[in-house]
Amino acid sequence: MTVAQAVVEYLSKQYTVDTVGGVDYRERLIPGTFGIFGHGNVAGVGQALKQYQQLDPTIMPYYQGRNEQAQSHQAVGYARHTRRRQTFAISTSIGPGSSNLLTGAALATTNRLPVLLLPSDTFATRAADPVLQQLEQPYAYDITVNDAFRPLSKFFDRVNRPEQLFSAFHHGLRVLTDPAETGSVTISLPQDVQAEAFDVPEEFLAEREWRIRRPDADDDDIARAAAAIRSAKRPLIIAGGGVLYA
Repeated sequence: MTVAQAVVEYLSKQYTVDTVGGVDYRERLIPGTFGIFGHGNVAGVGQALKQYQQLDPTIMPYYQGRNEQAQSHQAVGYARHTRRRQTFAISTSIGPGSSNLLTGAALATTNRLPVLLLPSDTFATRAADPVLQQLEQPYAYDITVNDAFRPLSKFFDRVNRPEQLFSAFHHGLRVLTDPAETGSVTISLPQDVQAEAFDVPEEFLAEREWRIRRPDADDDDIARAAAAIRSAKRPLIIAGGGVLYA
């Protein structure tokens, strides 16, 4: 199968398990994919999504957008609504299509809300160079628009070889489902690598559960906080958004 097909099938098999009040809530981590297709992703992720839509639309539902930034904001809002148990993947073409996600990446990371960004990238082989909408820096040909995601992401990787797919997505989803580390996870997919065929181990495509950790507060910290509140004349508690996920 191709790299893009492996990505779609892998994401369809990922689940979160969240224990609240002794009850386990099991949800699909990525219930769907947003995407706007151009020359950077139509023959890769676009083909894979179309293939699985024809095979079984429930494997990975696809939602067409009109603006990449709006899609990222929708994904972040959905993650907030689902208590960070679920979010969306977003596929874009290269250049401006990718850079339109930057605001959404910053929003997700600063608010610790999960979103999976899959911006396309220039040819890893450089067989076609330059390509349409490529950022051409004369002093460094390994720089692309997607490098702008590095400071805005909690996890960033670029899959320059099909074999790098396994570690990139395992580490990326580990961050995506970690309450303390979550934010924007950006995995850059060069357009030629997306369409490369390779052997994918069955275990990579097996169902996987990511248990959301919700560790209890330290007893001493609770006691000190309670003592401070009791001793205050007019106590005021300012609680951040994190209390919704505790």
